[in-house]
Amino acid sequence: MTAPGAFVIFGATGDLARRMLFPSLYFLDADGLLPSRIRIVGAARSDHTDEEFRKDVEGWVRERAGAFFSQDAWDTFAKRLVYSPGDATDPKSYATLKQRLEGTEGGALFYLSTSPALYIPIVKGLAAENLTNDPNRVIVEKPIGKSWATCEQINAAIAEHFSENRTFRIDHYLGKETVQNLIALRFGNALFEPLWNRHTIDHVQITVAETLGVEGRFGYYDEYGATRDMVQNHILQLLCLIAMEPPSNLRPESVRGEKVKVLRSLRPIRDSELREKTVRGQYTRGVTDGKSVPAYTEEEGGKPSDTETFVALCAHVDNWRWAGVPFYLRTGKRLPTRTSQIVIQFRDVPHSIFNGSPLMANRLTITLQPEESIALTIMNKTPSLTQGGYELQPLTLNLSLLDAFKGEKRRRIAYERLLLEAISDNSTLFVRRDEAEAAWVWIDRIIEGWARTGIKPAPYQSGSWGPAGAFALTERNGHSWYE
Repeated sequence: MTAPGAFVIFGATGDLARRMLFPSLYFLDADGLLPSRIRIVGAARSDHTDEEFRKDVEGWVRERAGAFFSQDAWDTFAKRLVYSPGDATDPKSYATLKQRLEGTEGGALFYLSTSPALYIPIVKGLAAENLTNDPNRVIVEKPIGKSWATCEQINAAIAEHFSENRTFRIDHYLGKETVQNLIALRFGNALFEPLWNRHTIDHVQITVAETLGVEGRFGYYDEYGATRDMVQNHILQLLCLIAMEPPSNLRPESVRGEKVKVLRSLRPIRDSELREKTVRGQYTRGVTDGKSVPAYTEEEGGKPSDTETFVALCAHVDNWRWAGVPFYLRTGKRLPTRTSQIVIQFRDVPHSIFNGSPLMANRLTITLQPEESIALTIMNKTPSLTQGGYELQPLTLNLSLLDAFKGEKRRRIAYERLLLEAISDNSTLFVRRDEAEAAWVWIDRIIEGWARTGIKPAPYQSGSWGPAGAFALTERNGHSWYE
């Protein structure tokens, strides 16, 4: 498929567009990666002229780019920018947009950076003006719905007008360098793949921790909570990349097909297991980053709420490779540190010949943020003279991507790669319809189970690692969280 002639962003004045989308497009253009003829069209309710819009975008790009801002690159990029005002629920807005797209060669790529409630009205509005025909494509931001039923409804409405191969469901975690490196680590090295199974791996931990609270998103967050906002998409995507079988190649359907198999192999958590295999929490007052912070229910004029800001789960993938291996999933707000980390904990050696010297099982730690790194902990002889045996201690072999690739002066925004892939019509790093819906099926059962059994979020102090139940979750199996 030829590159699109227009990139249209609905919600062009929103937070995501300001912080991520326009800076990403600017950097792609500065690196010479955008098609020469592509126009970038901002669509939002604000009444702006093209010049006013360009001035706003320049401010957003300058703030994000910092020392990497180039006036020459901006002058080139600014020529691509135009604005199309209008309300997404007003049919007249799409007639205006169609006029702005006249003369576009190669079709348009529409990015829906809005509330999920507007996805269906936007697609219908585009269809009414014949803007959904091939080769036009659409990118849909997560979350797609808030349950399987609403996800299916949105997907069905999109499928009426955009075929699956022209639909890109975005999860920005899949654009992170270290996440993509999971595939290279597993399938590009003879060292790890033979060990990547229940015989040598004891358990797996995935943690996505934030020090921030809801930060101006109380209305949205209170409707979705940590489970829908983080586990259903980001964390389950990481689990899929860890647990999937080797794909036959890197084509989109090969990779995404293997991820769907993992989601369909997730063991449902029954109501009777919820108190042992799941933990919900909600932060109270405390201290994070050295500052006193309010409770969740005090945020931005908040109200009493049963929404969880922390969740921990013990999941199992029921197949031959992973049978019996627990996958501990954890995410939360107002935690002590900001980190996204995957820990592959290997089993103990079957028998120690080193009398009196304790052994630590090997551990592979993959850190996504704040710094990207891969670390392997192994046992090593202490360089000293001893009588009657060896003294061993754990030693970490550390691959820091910042150190290994010092020529890369700027850390790329995850959206840069994803936007480039969508423009290039490569859907490998995007979520397929059955993949999104399979994730919701597993999550729905947990959320509905909490409602049936009356499990409320347990309080935890801001700046802590969550409620006490989160530690009991792992300790029941003789494990502990790696922190």
